[in-house]
Amino acid sequence: MDYRILYGETAAGVPEARYRAVAKGFRALKGCEPEAFYSSSGRAEIIGNHTDHNGGKVIVAAISCDIVAAVKRRGDGLVEIASKGFRPVRFQVSDTARKRAETGRSASLARGVAAGIERLGYSLKDFGGFSAYTESTVFRGAGVSSSAAFEVLIAEIFNDLHLDGKMTPSEKAEVGRFAENEYFGKPCGLLDQSGVAYGGLNKIDFRNSSAPSVSSLPLPKGYSLVITNTGGTHSELTEYYAAIRGEMSEVAAFFGKKTLREINENSLLNALPNLRKKVSERAILRAFHFFEENVRVDRAAEALRRGDMSVFLNCMKESGESSQKYLQNCFVPNSDVQPVSLALKLSEKLLKNGGYRLHGGGFAGTVLACVSDAEKEKYIRAMARVFGRENVFPAAVRKVGTMRVNF
Repeated sequence: MDYRILYGETAAGVPEARYRAVAKGFRALKGCEPEAFYSSSGRAEIIGNHTDHNGGKVIVAAISCDIVAAVKRRGDGLVEIASKGFRPVRFQVSDTARKRAETGRSASLARGVAAGIERLGYSLKDFGGFSAYTESTVFRGAGVSSSAAFEVLIAEIFNDLHLDGKMTPSEKAEVGRFAENEYFGKPCGLLDQSGVAYGGLNKIDFRNSSAPSVSSLPLPKGYSLVITNTGGTHSELTEYYAAIRGEMSEVAAFFGKKTLREINENSLLNALPNLRKKVSERAILRAFHFFEENVRVDRAAEALRRGDMSVFLNCMKESGESSQKYLQNCFVPNSDVQPVSLALKLSEKLLKNGGYRLHGGGFAGTVLACVSDAEKEKYIRAMARVFGRENVFPAAVRKVGTMRVNF
């Protein structure tokens, strides 16, 4: 196995040692050898903050942190998942009904994935289930989408063991989104799951969410991604994420539409006098962010294709500024705890040749920087001095999506 497609060009013996450790964990749990291994990555949202849920455009990358699972088939119809540091998950494949008591827990994601697969028309009848043991380097609450990594992992295990690999990356992403929206209770879009399922660096257009348009982009040479976890957790922030989606939908509803993608910025401008009587100014500002962010995605993608890093990096910074000023998701309203804003200011001070922005859902969590090789070590040291070395990590772009690993 060439681990570089999963973990970057510098991957050497460490991945093999990790897979051996996961196999050891499975043996300790089940008393037998696993029959298969799977890997599902985190993701980096490069540009396209809170646009996916309204049919917008994004640039997203799969990255080198991942969940690794050791798996063996069962014959009794039970799905059993043990994850280091988490409660075990158990459910019968024949019982995919939503359980209120599981809302907000990993069990709801796994059961929701099974339900989502059936919802797409695939049959899980007669599948004997599986046992899995997982370990993760995808930080929880750090904005690199540990939940999407888990969802798409479970989808791929079902896909490989029972469906003969028939599910497409788009379908695996969709069942993950369904599980998170309908079973877990978080109103996310498709960016996270799509980034994990497809792998690589991609521009994705969600105008048609059931069949998004995905185009591969070249990786910038001489630059690395650096992610800084500024602290905090996303677990208490669902209402703030929901408000962004809800307010964008309120603006769309004013025009008789479901999503902002169905209208245009000129319509928004022309309707402002009447629109202000129906929705908040914050909702209007968030709508402006949506339209301008879509334009930035196009500009940034074209810049990458022609190797123009100056334009690409400026697009990253513009995206971050828009999240601060218009989307308004860099800190919890009325809170003086603002580590994301501090990390953005520090990045501005440190980087002469780099881009940086809020990363992910916002309100807490991470800042993403695209840093030149010449500035990388200095940037990491400076961010680590403030936020802790364990919270600052470079990330390679992973070339492939969630997959079975031949170990």
